[in-house]
Amino acid sequence: MTDDRETEVWGNKDGRAWRIGGEADVAWIRENTEVSFAITSAVPAVFEAYATLELPGSGDHLSASPPEDPDRHNAGVLAVLSEHSARQPWWIGYLETGDADIVFYDVQKVKPGPNDDGRYVLVEAGPEQAGAWREREHWKGCLPDLMFPADRSWLVSTLWDDDWMCIGGSRGLVDAFLTHPDLRHRAREVDPSLKDATPPGHTAI
Repeated sequence: MTDDRETEVWGNKDGRAWRIGGEADVAWIRENTEVSFAITSAVPAVFEAYATLELPGSGDHLSASPPEDPDRHNAGVLAVLSEHSARQPWWIGYLETGDADIVFYDVQKVKPGPNDDGRYVLVEAGPEQAGAWREREHWKGCLPDLMFPADRSWLVSTLWDDDWMCIGGSRGLVDAFLTHPDLRHRAREVDPSLKDATPPGHTAI
Protein backbone atom coordinates (compact mmCIF):
# COMPACT_ATOMS: atom_id res chain seq x y z
CA MET A 1 0.00 0.00 0.00
CA THR A 2 1.22 3.51 -0.76
CA ASP A 3 1.12 6.59 1.41
CA ASP A 4 1.18 8.88 -1.60
CA ARG A 5 -2.33 10.30 -1.44
CA GLU A 6 -1.96 11.95 -4.86
CA THR A 7 -1.89 8.52 -6.53
CA GLU A 8 -4.89 7.11 -4.67
CA VAL A 9 -8.37 6.89 -6.19
CA TRP A 10 -11.52 7.28 -4.12
CA GLY A 11 -15.20 6.52 -4.65
CA ASN A 12 -18.14 7.92 -2.71
CA LYS A 13 -20.85 5.83 -1.09
CA ASP A 14 -22.81 5.87 2.17
CA GLY A 15 -21.81 9.46 2.77
CA ARG A 16 -18.05 8.85 2.81
CA ALA A 17 -15.09 8.20 0.54
CA TRP A 18 -13.69 4.69 0.00
CA ARG A 19 -10.27 3.86 -1.39
CA ILE A 20 -10.38 2.17 -4.81
CA GLY A 21 -7.69 -0.46 -5.34
CA GLY A 22 -5.20 -0.57 -8.18
CA GLU A 23 -3.16 -3.20 -9.97
CA ALA A 24 -0.48 -3.21 -7.25
CA ASP A 25 -3.07 -4.36 -4.71
CA VAL A 26 -3.86 -7.52 -6.68
CA ALA A 27 -0.43 -8.27 -8.15
CA TRP A 28 0.15 -10.96 -5.49
CA ILE A 29 -2.93 -12.81 -6.76
CA ARG A 30 -2.01 -12.59 -10.42
CA GLU A 31 1.56 -13.71 -9.74
CA ASN A 32 0.45 -16.82 -7.82
CA THR A 33 -2.48 -18.13 -9.91
CA GLU A 34 -2.61 -20.07 -13.16
CA VAL A 35 -4.94 -20.80 -16.06
CA SER A 36 -6.37 -24.23 -15.21
CA PHE A 37 -9.27 -26.02 -13.51
CA ALA A 38 -7.26 -26.30 -10.28
CA ILE A 39 -8.26 -24.21 -7.30
CA THR A 40 -5.08 -22.22 -7.85
CA SER A 41 -6.72 -20.69 -10.91
CA ALA A 42 -8.78 -18.60 -8.47
CA VAL A 43 -6.78 -18.59 -5.23
CA PRO A 44 -3.01 -18.00 -4.97
CA ALA A 45 -0.83 -21.01 -4.26
CA VAL A 46 0.37 -19.55 -0.96
CA PHE A 47 -2.10 -20.85 1.63
CA GLU A 48 -2.10 -23.67 4.16
CA ALA A 49 -5.51 -25.09 3.19
CA TYR A 50 -8.12 -24.77 0.44
CA ALA A 51 -11.83 -25.45 -0.03
CA THR A 52 -14.74 -24.85 -2.36
CA LEU A 53 -18.15 -23.67 -1.15
CA GLU A 54 -21.13 -24.18 -3.44
CA LEU A 55 -23.55 -21.28 -3.78
CA PRO A 56 -27.07 -21.88 -2.41
CA GLY A 57 -29.36 -23.74 -4.80
CA SER A 58 -26.60 -24.76 -7.20
CA GLY A 59 -25.28 -28.10 -8.43
CA ASP A 60 -26.68 -31.12 -6.59
CA HIS A 61 -28.49 -28.70 -4.24
CA LEU A 62 -30.48 -27.09 -7.07
CA SER A 63 -33.76 -28.76 -6.05
CA ALA A 64 -33.18 -28.70 -2.30
CA SER A 65 -36.38 -28.82 -0.29
CA PRO A 66 -36.94 -26.59 1.53
CA PRO A 67 -35.02 -24.11 -0.63
CA GLU A 68 -31.67 -23.02 0.75
CA ASP A 69 -31.58 -19.58 2.37
CA PRO A 70 -29.07 -17.23 0.67
CA ASP A 71 -29.17 -14.86 3.64
CA ARG A 72 -27.98 -17.60 5.99
CA HIS A 73 -25.26 -18.51 3.51
CA ASN A 74 -24.06 -14.91 3.29
CA ALA A 75 -24.17 -14.42 7.05
CA GLY A 76 -22.28 -17.66 7.60
CA VAL A 77 -19.55 -16.81 5.11
CA LEU A 78 -19.00 -13.34 6.57
CA ALA A 79 -19.06 -14.65 10.14
CA VAL A 80 -16.37 -17.26 9.45
CA LEU A 81 -14.17 -14.78 7.62
CA SER A 82 -14.59 -12.16 10.34
CA GLU A 83 -13.73 -14.64 13.08
CA HIS A 84 -10.46 -15.41 11.30
CA SER A 85 -9.45 -11.81 10.63
CA ALA A 86 -7.64 -9.42 12.88
CA ARG A 87 -9.28 -6.01 13.10
CA GLN A 88 -8.31 -4.60 9.69
CA PRO A 89 -9.78 -3.45 6.38
CA TRP A 90 -10.85 -5.93 3.72
CA TRP A 91 -10.45 -5.59 0.00
CA ILE A 92 -13.72 -6.48 -1.73
CA GLY A 93 -13.98 -6.88 -5.49
CA TYR A 94 -16.91 -6.86 -7.90
CA LEU A 95 -16.45 -8.58 -11.25
CA GLU A 96 -17.63 -6.65 -14.29
CA THR A 97 -19.82 -9.08 -16.25
CA GLY A 98 -22.29 -6.69 -17.86
CA ASP A 99 -25.26 -7.75 -15.76
CA ALA A 100 -24.00 -7.73 -12.16
CA ASP A 101 -23.95 -4.73 -9.83
CA ILE A 102 -20.33 -3.56 -9.44
CA VAL A 103 -21.33 -0.81 -6.93
CA PHE A 104 -18.81 1.80 -8.19
CA TYR A 105 -19.04 2.40 -11.93
CA ASP A 106 -16.83 5.34 -12.87
CA VAL A 107 -13.60 4.11 -11.27
CA GLN A 108 -10.50 2.21 -12.34
CA LYS A 109 -10.70 -1.58 -12.56
CA VAL A 110 -8.09 -4.27 -11.97
CA LYS A 111 -7.21 -7.70 -13.35
CA PRO A 112 -6.27 -9.96 -10.43
CA GLY A 113 -6.23 -13.26 -12.31
CA PRO A 114 -4.16 -14.89 -15.07
CA ASN A 115 -6.94 -14.41 -17.64
CA ASP A 116 -7.35 -11.13 -19.52
CA ASP A 117 -11.16 -11.13 -19.45
CA GLY A 118 -11.77 -10.46 -15.76
CA ARG A 119 -11.94 -6.84 -14.60
CA TYR A 120 -12.93 -5.98 -11.05
CA VAL A 121 -13.82 -2.89 -9.07
CA LEU A 122 -11.69 -3.29 -5.93
CA VAL A 123 -12.62 -1.33 -2.81
CA GLU A 124 -11.01 -1.09 0.63
CA ALA A 125 -13.94 -1.64 2.99
CA GLY A 126 -15.00 -4.42 5.39
CA PRO A 127 -17.48 -7.22 6.15
CA GLU A 128 -20.40 -4.86 6.72
CA GLN A 129 -20.05 -3.40 3.24
CA ALA A 130 -19.39 -6.86 1.74
CA GLY A 131 -22.79 -7.98 2.98
CA ALA A 132 -24.76 -4.89 2.03
CA TRP A 133 -23.41 -3.05 -0.99
CA ARG A 134 -24.56 -5.24 -3.86
CA GLU A 135 -28.23 -4.36 -3.87
CA ARG A 136 -29.47 -5.78 -7.15
CA GLU A 137 -30.41 -9.46 -7.30
CA HIS A 138 -27.96 -11.61 -9.23
CA TRP A 139 -27.72 -15.38 -9.65
CA LYS A 140 -24.53 -15.42 -7.60
CA GLY A 141 -26.06 -13.49 -4.72
CA CYS A 142 -24.98 -10.24 -3.10
CA LEU A 143 -21.51 -11.07 -1.77
CA PRO A 144 -18.47 -9.66 -3.61
CA ASP A 145 -16.74 -11.87 -6.18
CA LEU A 146 -13.38 -11.32 -4.48
CA MET A 147 -12.54 -10.78 -0.80
CA PHE A 148 -9.30 -10.70 1.16
CA PRO A 149 -8.07 -8.85 4.27
CA ALA A 150 -5.27 -6.31 4.29
CA ASP A 151 -2.83 -8.88 5.70
CA ARG A 152 -3.71 -11.36 2.89
CA SER A 153 -4.22 -14.18 5.41
CA TRP A 154 -7.10 -15.61 3.36
CA LEU A 155 -8.81 -15.10 0.01
CA VAL A 156 -12.28 -15.94 -1.31
CA SER A 157 -12.91 -15.82 -5.05
CA THR A 158 -15.95 -16.62 -7.21
CA LEU A 159 -14.90 -16.69 -10.86
CA TRP A 160 -16.99 -15.50 -13.81
CA ASP A 161 -19.13 -18.56 -14.62
CA ASP A 162 -18.61 -20.55 -11.42
CA ASP A 163 -21.46 -21.22 -9.01
CA TRP A 164 -19.09 -21.95 -6.16
CA MET A 165 -16.57 -20.00 -4.10
CA CYS A 166 -12.89 -20.91 -3.94
CA ILE A 167 -11.29 -20.38 -0.53
CA GLY A 168 -7.69 -20.30 0.63
CA GLY A 169 -6.46 -19.63 4.14
CA SER A 170 -5.32 -21.17 7.38
CA ARG A 171 -6.15 -24.68 8.49
CA GLY A 172 -8.48 -23.18 11.10
CA LEU A 173 -10.34 -21.07 8.54
CA VAL A 174 -11.01 -23.99 6.21
CA ASP A 175 -12.06 -26.20 9.14
CA ALA A 176 -14.52 -23.50 10.19
CA PHE A 177 -16.19 -23.64 6.76
CA LEU A 178 -16.24 -27.46 6.84
CA THR A 179 -17.99 -27.51 10.23
CA HIS A 180 -20.27 -24.45 10.05
CA PRO A 181 -23.90 -25.62 10.46
CA ASP A 182 -25.19 -23.53 7.54
CA LEU A 183 -22.25 -24.16 5.20
CA ARG A 184 -20.75 -27.59 5.86
CA HIS A 185 -23.04 -29.53 3.50
CA ARG A 186 -21.80 -27.37 0.59
CA ALA A 187 -18.16 -27.01 1.69
CA ARG A 188 -15.46 -29.37 0.42
CA GLU A 189 -11.77 -29.38 1.17
CA VAL A 190 -9.59 -29.34 -1.96
CA ASP A 191 -6.04 -30.54 -2.48
CA PRO A 192 -4.31 -27.73 -4.45
CA SER A 193 -2.43 -30.35 -6.48
CA LEU A 194 -5.69 -31.62 -8.01
CA LYS A 195 -5.95 -30.69 -11.68
CA ASP A 196 -9.71 -30.11 -11.41
CA ALA A 197 -11.28 -28.64 -8.27
CA THR A 198 -14.81 -28.46 -9.71
CA PRO A 199 -17.31 -29.58 -7.05
CA PRO A 200 -19.39 -32.70 -7.90
CA GLY A 201 -22.59 -31.78 -9.73
CA HIS A 202 -21.08 -28.62 -11.23
CA THR A 203 -19.49 -27.79 -14.58
CA ALA A 204 -16.36 -25.70 -15.06
CA ILE A 205 -16.28 -23.57 -18.20
